[in-house]
Amino acid sequence: MTASYQKDYPRPMFVRKDWMNLNGEWDFAFDDDLAGWRKGWANAFPKGLSIRVPFTYETEMSGIGDETHHPAVWYHRTLILPVIDPEKERQLLHLEGCDYETEIYVNGVFVKRHTGGYARISADITDAVREGVNDIVVAVRDSMDTSQPRGKQRWWPVSVGCWYVQTTGIWKTVWTERVGAVRIDSVKITPSVLDARIEFEFAIEGASPDLTVEAVLKESSEIKEALIAGHSYRTDDGYTGRTVTRCAVSAADRRTSATLYMQGEDHRGWGLHTWKPGDPYLYDLEFYLRRDGEILDEVRSYVGFRDVSCEKGNVCLNGAPLYQRLILDQGYWPESGLTPPSEEALIEDIDKTLALGYNGVRKHQKVEDERYLYWADVKGLLVWSEMAAAYDFTDDAVQQFTEQWMEIVRQNYNHPSIITWTPFNESWGFRQLRARKDEQAFADGIYYLTHAFDRNRPVIGNDGWEQTKTDVVTWHNYEESGDVLYERYHDHLPEILDNTLYHTGNRKAFASDHPYEGQAVLVTEFGGIAFSSESGWGYGNQVKDEETFLARFDKVTTAIKKLPYVSGYCYTQLTDVQQEVNGLLDENRNYKIDPEKIREINLRKVGLRFRE
Repeated sequence: MTASYQKDYPRPMFVRKDWMNLNGEWDFAFDDDLAGWRKGWANAFPKGLSIRVPFTYETEMSGIGDETHHPAVWYHRTLILPVIDPEKERQLLHLEGCDYETEIYVNGVFVKRHTGGYARISADITDAVREGVNDIVVAVRDSMDTSQPRGKQRWWPVSVGCWYVQTTGIWKTVWTERVGAVRIDSVKITPSVLDARIEFEFAIEGASPDLTVEAVLKESSEIKEALIAGHSYRTDDGYTGRTVTRCAVSAADRRTSATLYMQGEDHRGWGLHTWKPGDPYLYDLEFYLRRDGEILDEVRSYVGFRDVSCEKGNVCLNGAPLYQRLILDQGYWPESGLTPPSEEALIEDIDKTLALGYNGVRKHQKVEDERYLYWADVKGLLVWSEMAAAYDFTDDAVQQFTEQWMEIVRQNYNHPSIITWTPFNESWGFRQLRARKDEQAFADGIYYLTHAFDRNRPVIGNDGWEQTKTDVVTWHNYEESGDVLYERYHDHLPEILDNTLYHTGNRKAFASDHPYEGQAVLVTEFGGIAFSSESGWGYGNQVKDEETFLARFDKVTTAIKKLPYVSGYCYTQLTDVQQEVNGLLDENRNYKIDPEKIREINLRKVGLRFRE
């Protein structure tokens, strides 16, 4: 792990020491008549229910377990805070995820409004707090509106198909931190393997010409002692690691850029250690904001040196073709819904994914807890980061999706494990993407907007079919016969690529006026095999036993591996989710099939891409 690691710290890429976890028992109220605002609940909270945050009222772990839709819910708790000088310090309140329209009140004072269920909400509550006991109230409205990004949350009273119980209100960690009035607000970290450098873009609160911001890059604390003998660097908290290099620049402007080069006397004779699956090396980072030598702010982080590129029909990692063995992961738990029951539960999912022979996940229709991304960084798991879909094409849907997607890209940009952005899936949220120019303009616009912020990672235009502008072509096909699957994509490739033949069902590979441009091709949904059961569903016919399962799994997986132009796949899926029972694990994370047998099939080298 990294030197910056703190267990349960909710923002592991940007770590400070002075913070407080506010998860636990909160007062709670349903507001079906939307009367709480009129009745002044921000000042006088009604007595009655309690809830265990961050679990939503729909879940067992919340202590309520009511799966019916309620249009508004309210939360309240008291918080004892010390007196601070607002000219020197500020008190921030963070909600890692709250679905969907959130308002924050402190001591009856309105502080912040935010729309969206998947990005962090941060509020400066300093001017509303008082010394001693403070009342924190969070009011949340949620709807069944299909214009709002909702992912796999149902918009009917009951779960249907692959849509599940809705998520309302606080569903990720709530926490507070005490920071300086002058501080580092954020930092965008862009490493380059080719140039052996890191670009930093700092946001400085209270920027002025007498400030300096410094970045210090250090060898991982896990590097062998023999390698760093005679080059140790020790900080006050006892961490030992070799300082590789550092840079410092003036922080006269709020937006301050700096570049750190892996060269010079401090780096002489040391090779750049890259990040990749199987060897996920991370360098530790420290950031300091100083005035006349005095440290005003200190933040811990880390960085993985890795480049992602698309070259000649391949996705490349650090310049080498990368064959991706992904599994679709929806991140649901039976007792807690979208909320992980613990950090250990996140680690378990990653460990079992790797044990099954996969080197990555497609996080499907969910922006996962950032602690998951931390452990993916540490353990070397590739991540496709996907946005939750809306299910209608309206002006509101376009605006809400765009704003919320960019919040997520900015929030999670620094994680090396994320190698692909996937804003859209299977034309969800579009009425006729194949032909309508306004819908294609939206999809293309999100592609270009994402690249305006991130020039490095591939962006998928519309995962599955009817591809718009995209860096990687991706297909979904749940054909249960491996022979038929192979024939389809081997014998009819020219017709599929020129859009004269449907690639699956009645879906063509590309939207109109979006020809194939030589991109890498991956099959990013297939399989979905379920065992015979009295309830639940999978794709195709259900199988009766492990032997039958493995035979079908082997044939469809091997069929894709034998396609010489395909550079990876994503199997559906890691776990069962409510009524969908096609996971390799059940909802409680028990293996259904011997994991070594799945691993052997995934790692078996067949096809042209695996010749040595």
